[in-house]
Amino acid sequence: MGIPGCSFLIGAYRMIQRIRSFFNKLRGNEAPCLPEAELKALRVSFQERYHCFKLLLASNNQALQLMAEIQEALKGRTRFGMAFVRSHVTRISVAVYRMIQNLNHITDNKYAVLYERHAAIEREINHLLKSEEIVAADAPIAVALEDIDKHLVDLVGNKMAHLGEARNQIGLRVPEGFVLTTAAYQRFLEHNRLQEEIDRRFQSVEFESMEERYALSSALQQLVIRAEIPDDIAHAVQAHWRRIESRIGRPVRMALRSSAIGEDEAGSSFAGQYRSELNVSLDNALQAYREVLASKYSLAAISYRLNRGFRDEDIRMSVGCLQMVPSVAGGVVYSKNPVDSDDTSIIINSVWGLPHAVVDGSVACDEWVLRRKPNLHIAGRTVRTKRFQTECLPLEGIRRVELDEDKAKAPSLTDAKILELAEIALAIEAHYATAQDIEWAIDAEGDVYILQCRPLRQLSVSSRKARPVPKIDDGSLLFAGGETASPGSACGPVRLVSKGLDLLEFPEGAVLVVENALPRWASLMSRACAVVAEQGGIAGHLANVAREFGIPALFGATHMTTHLQNDQVITVDATNGFIYRGRVDDVLADAPQRPNLMAGSPIYELLRKVNERINPLNLLDPDSIDFRPENCTTLHDITRFIHETSVIEMFDFGKNHHFPEKASKQLFYRVPMEWWVVNLDDGWKGEIPGKYVHLEDIVCIPMLAFWKGFIAIPWDGPPALDTKGFMSVMFQSTTNPALVTGVKSAYAEKNYFMISRNFCSLNSRLGYHFSTLEAFIGERIPENYIRFQFKGGAADDIRRIRRVELIGEILESQGFRVEIRNDHLSARVEQLPMEDMIRHTEIIGYLTLHTRQIDMIMTNPSAVTHTRQKLLSDIEQLVHVDRNPI
Repeated sequence: MGIPGCSFLIGAYRMIQRIRSFFNKLRGNEAPCLPEAELKALRVSFQERYHCFKLLLASNNQALQLMAEIQEALKGRTRFGMAFVRSHVTRISVAVYRMIQNLNHITDNKYAVLYERHAAIEREINHLLKSEEIVAADAPIAVALEDIDKHLVDLVGNKMAHLGEARNQIGLRVPEGFVLTTAAYQRFLEHNRLQEEIDRRFQSVEFESMEERYALSSALQQLVIRAEIPDDIAHAVQAHWRRIESRIGRPVRMALRSSAIGEDEAGSSFAGQYRSELNVSLDNALQAYREVLASKYSLAAISYRLNRGFRDEDIRMSVGCLQMVPSVAGGVVYSKNPVDSDDTSIIINSVWGLPHAVVDGSVACDEWVLRRKPNLHIAGRTVRTKRFQTECLPLEGIRRVELDEDKAKAPSLTDAKILELAEIALAIEAHYATAQDIEWAIDAEGDVYILQCRPLRQLSVSSRKARPVPKIDDGSLLFAGGETASPGSACGPVRLVSKGLDLLEFPEGAVLVVENALPRWASLMSRACAVVAEQGGIAGHLANVAREFGIPALFGATHMTTHLQNDQVITVDATNGFIYRGRVDDVLADAPQRPNLMAGSPIYELLRKVNERINPLNLLDPDSIDFRPENCTTLHDITRFIHETSVIEMFDFGKNHHFPEKASKQLFYRVPMEWWVVNLDDGWKGEIPGKYVHLEDIVCIPMLAFWKGFIAIPWDGPPALDTKGFMSVMFQSTTNPALVTGVKSAYAEKNYFMISRNFCSLNSRLGYHFSTLEAFIGERIPENYIRFQFKGGAADDIRRIRRVELIGEILESQGFRVEIRNDHLSARVEQLPMEDMIRHTEIIGYLTLHTRQIDMIMTNPSAVTHTRQKLLSDIEQLVHVDRNPI
């Protein structure tokens, strides 16, 4: 018994064939061939465009990589300087400009407006990068201390502005003095033409190299020390000095102290990074001034600025000149506990003689702790043996002298002076409404002088909170005691440091072990995981910097420089005062994260502002009417527009210019195939003789992936047709000339691959549908993309639309972005690793073969369900099952 309607279908099929034959005879069987000259020109044109396209992709990849590095830098996990900012901005700008050039080469200058957008964005960025001239031309080069308060901070720096405020607003006793302002510093630089040379040397240094940093420091300090002092600065120094001597009635010696912009701020103390010259005579004042200015380029100062995100131009130096106080005792008072934000105790550190010994960590100091409630009272005292004191020489300079046993062990302050200092600390704290770090001195008459006051950075209570100390009974405990200069725990190899050369050889992640907690060791804070010092206190400069950097620091760890050896691994528990042999994971379990040192710094803020013109992406939807070059407001917008547009332009060129057989070679896969291959560049292994190219001679990654998917699973042939489906095909075949083989139309073209090693452009007609594929697949993820288009068919509109909807559904399930308009499908995927891109291209190859003629069954729900399940099952097998290579 025959199949119902079978004879009718066979008859209809034969009718279609006769109609096709009629059209073939009527219109001719072959499309006309291009003349040889036009063919050659077309091929050369495509090769040129492809070359520009590759250059464009390379620039796009470079720009996106650099943009990502800026985004990563803004997370604050790594330090960076102006060299990073300037180099990345320049390289991104150049890469984007090259993209614009190559896009316009591809499109015959269709997008010249992008040059204007690039120039406008670049002007905005350059304006941000340009250093602002903050010092007014008529600013004074010297200002008396009695005329200074916090409003002159840009002229006299934080340190001297705070000191002037303490004298003139709070009414505290402060030494007589004056300030050589930032205007004097600017005058000094201009007079000697130093800034250009300094900038040049900074730009030529690899700052990650401690050796290069050290050499730069030495060279720049010598440059400043040898420079000439302008006459107007020399005259100002003499005039102010003489005025003070006239007021006091005798010759005076001065302390020349740095007061740089940014110094003594709450988040960036610059503690101990600059030089102070003590007990200086007028005759040597100018040389001392040069020495202080030169200390801006000490190794410690350069390293500190690098790690904290300060540009050289951010640090304008002023120098305070203060009458020297020949103190009998001096030190530092903290109005609150620096290592516990919940502790309001006042802490006083004191030594005999000048307070210099407290802040440089060279002498053990006495310590008093005072509570505020119910009444201000001394709650704790530690009197240490102070073997030495620093004092002024009779004529000039200072010296260190050994103390007799009685004085060494005696407290350096009376209870009355302790309470007086605490009251002063509370007054300054109340004025500024924040905790204070105050340096003071007491003269022979018992008068207290304030030498410095600055905001005190307190660590959060969580970083100090005591935790149960693990019981470790294996004999690994090396030391117990000392003083927590900066809380936390860390583990690393020991590195003993005692001289300048040791700085150059200090390894990343080592434990810094020193005899004295000197400020000079601060240059190692970015490399050290912890600090152990035999001598030093929480009020010292190194302790301050360690807390800023979040480095655990344990001071007062006696005999550690003799008991520990280089490269010996130890665990430092600075919070609880223990040092262990080896690694102790229980101690390290809650080690605090290091703070983001860059956040809020001038360089960080500059990069953040510059990044607003670089990274934000505003052109998100290529199909939006706003996706135009005129709307590019960032460099990322330009790269997005160019990448999208260049792919479309290349796709359209390949789609609209078709190569005849003689410009290509016919693919031979087991037998000659109805596929032709045009080698644009390096898509073949070598020269291919004859008219065939075998698959094994092809090295094009996307073409091989497509072909692998194309042949992976045998095609079962066209689906079984119902009468309505077949009649729909017959009707379209007889009424749409574009479906007739031999008629010059998009549907009558042969199947062409245009290839290079990483690039493939395919124009394919299988049956009644037409598809195009363009893919670039390589190691560089940002360059990778696939664009696939599918349209046509012999069935009616409803069936064709349902077919592309089914294909779109399947592609979306595999990660493609799909857009459908009527019976036209566009799909794309991009910026995936090469292996993923290859798998996606294999899927395209599979669907190109296995979706032919399924439009005929798209009104049959059961047939559609069966087809969907089979396609998804085959793709699952294709993607997840290992297969032998072609």
